[in-house]
Amino acid sequence: MAVVAGITGVLLVLFALRAWPLINVVETGRTPEYPDITPRVYRVSTDRVFDAALHAVHRLPRWSLVSSRPETGEIRVEAKTLMLRFVDDILIRVTAGGETAVVAVRSASRIGRGDFGQNARNIRAFFDELDRQLTRASTP
Repeated sequence: MAVVAGITGVLLVLFALRAWPLINVVETGRTPEYPDITPRVYRVSTDRVFDAALHAVHRLPRWSLVSSRPETGEIRVEAKTLMLRFVDDILIRVTAGGETAVVAVRSASRIGRGDFGQNARNIRAFFDELDRQLTRASTP
């Protein structure tokens, strides 16, 4: 019975490993493995989006601000995974796009060949929180 349980466990791990591509960098609009992760466009000023992005970073668990450069629109963050506390480096860029602000994000694992989808989760979590921050700011 223990042998069957062991084999089943190994098969489950192998199946889980195949669920994610073997990459450790995800960038909006540049990672074919995640076609849904694209830069976001907001119809508000870049200053407002930059401030909302900073608030979003501070609200996300296990995210630590490394640097913030409003003049270039760049925010650098370290995010630690819940399990094993691996560190991912995140770069957020807020740029002007005419009458809009464009937000691009790059999340990269410091170690390993595969991230088990963590970098994609980092970007999705950031955009979810950024959307909440901008919605709060526009609500009277």
